[in-house]
Amino acid sequence: MSGMDWVQREIELPRFGKGFHPITRHIVEALPELRQFQCGLLHVFLQHTSASLTINESADPDVAADLDRLLDHLVPEGFRYVHTVEGADDMPGHGKCSILGCSVLIPVRNGRLALGTWQGIFLCEHRRHNSGRRIVLTLFGHKSSD
Repeated sequence: MSGMDWVQREIELPRFGKGFHPITRHIVEALPELRQFQCGLLHVFLQHTSASLTINESADPDVAADLDRLLDHLVPEGFRYVHTVEGADDMPGHGKCSILGCSVLIPVRNGRLALGTWQGIFLCEHRRHNSGRRIVLTLFGHKSSD
């Protein structure tokens, strides 16, 4: 195998409302080079502080809805926050982002994301109103020798 190959791309996601939204398709479509990688890693980084990323079940949309409700219960809007300048859902969004995180790392095998059968990548939008979200995709590894 030769040295490591790298691809990095910034993409803007469609505007989503509050909730958990599957974005695996958006990521794969933005990286046609993925098919050339035999073995590697894809790092997905969200450039925002009131939304987050997670990997979870993508087969049943009820899971995403339940996860959103669970986070609302853990980090409610009604708490007495000090940071309230940007609206009632802003500080809870920051808290939820700190719990879930702003990046995920996925193995790449034989030109595909090596996600489990039921897994998908989700944008967790914690605000009711947002100006859109950007992610940085960094793909690195070994390309196929074909």
